[in-house]
Amino acid sequence: MWVPALPRRAVAESHIIARVHPSVLDLPAEPWNALLAQQTHATPFMRHEYLAGLERSGSATPRTGWTPRFLSLWDDGVLIAACPLYLKDHSYGEYVFDWAWANAYEQHGVPYYPKAVVAVPFTPVPGSRLLARDDAARALLVQAARQWCADEGISSLHVLFASEQDTAACAEQGLMLRHTVQFHWRNRRPESANAASPNTTLPPAQSTFTSFDDFLAYLSQDKRKKIRQERRRVADAGVQFRWSQGRAISQADWDFFYSCYERTYLEHGNPPYLSRAFFAEMAQHQPNAWLLFIAERDGAPIASSLIAISAYELSATGQKDQELVAYGRYWGALERVDCLHFEACYYQPLQWCIEHGVQRFEGGAQGEHKMARALLPVQTHSAHWLAHPAFADAVERFLEREGEGIGEYLQSLQERTPFRHANGSAAG
Repeated sequence: MWVPALPRRAVAESHIIARVHPSVLDLPAEPWNALLAQQTHATPFMRHEYLAGLERSGSATPRTGWTPRFLSLWDDGVLIAACPLYLKDHSYGEYVFDWAWANAYEQHGVPYYPKAVVAVPFTPVPGSRLLARDDAARALLVQAARQWCADEGISSLHVLFASEQDTAACAEQGLMLRHTVQFHWRNRRPESANAASPNTTLPPAQSTFTSFDDFLAYLSQDKRKKIRQERRRVADAGVQFRWSQGRAISQADWDFFYSCYERTYLEHGNPPYLSRAFFAEMAQHQPNAWLLFIAERDGAPIASSLIAISAYELSATGQKDQELVAYGRYWGALERVDCLHFEACYYQPLQWCIEHGVQRFEGGAQGEHKMARALLPVQTHSAHWLAHPAFADAVERFLEREGEGIGEYLQSLQERTPFRHANGSAAG
């Protein structure tokens, strides 16, 4: 057990104890998941089952450069805050790139590794990282993480793909904020495209697409034509798709998916981040979070795409969560078919989302090409603390310049909407 120097008032008013755990398995699953369900941006990747699967499967362990140091706060034996924390001796599998920072440290003879990251390994999905019962507990959690890093001589602390609540708490505690761009699709008819004239009554904001063809009708003519052509190429190649969800995904389908996933990495000369054992963990302990698409030709599977879906029944308010979210995660193919990647990773999932009332599809890290498929740019956030004052000052100046560039980039992307203009034609 490690007890940080928490504010005197907080300690006096309660019996708050901070603990650092060498494994997520040392933390009880039920209180962790209950705390997660209270957050405004809960995702299935922060569930205890997911994090435990990464560890038990050997995917995120000291051997792979991810040394668990989970942090928790307890008030009279009740878990009030917690976060996944890992010590890293490299920067792989994070997707918020700090290689230049590490190189600068090395050039000046200052060790950058090990560093500490509050993140979900290999999973660039925005969401709550600092699980807390309230804002006060969240602030204490940030303080405890930073204090532990200082006490242990850790160079830096990085909170990656955090929620707005998390970044607000981090900023209040003096951490520097960094912004990146991802591309997400929303199941919502664009109001600007619906307005044929300024006098036209706009549909309600919650107006969703009724079919894939309905979705296409709101795109500009060139985007609509291109998507139809791409889908036609796949169909003309004799490729058909089927999907399975949860426990309906068979062992054979899981095995086939992994052969596709593994091949994608090996073709780029790298071993896969996630082991077959990890997906076996998911099939056993978190099955409802997964949706699998299998592409077949002549009755034989040739490609697959694995999608995660939100598996929470309750929102932070305790009411049934009305916003279902799908997350594009992994894909691979054993045969080359023109446009198969777009069909497996975008068009099939989007069609499924429309048919099943899913409100959002997140396409993963990077990829400006996703805009042509109506995945629009959104800003994502991380927070950073560097122990070395001179490097902290330099990084702060860098982030100011980078932030200005990201802002301009985001604005330019938003001006390049794939949806038709108010007076545009929907014919195609």
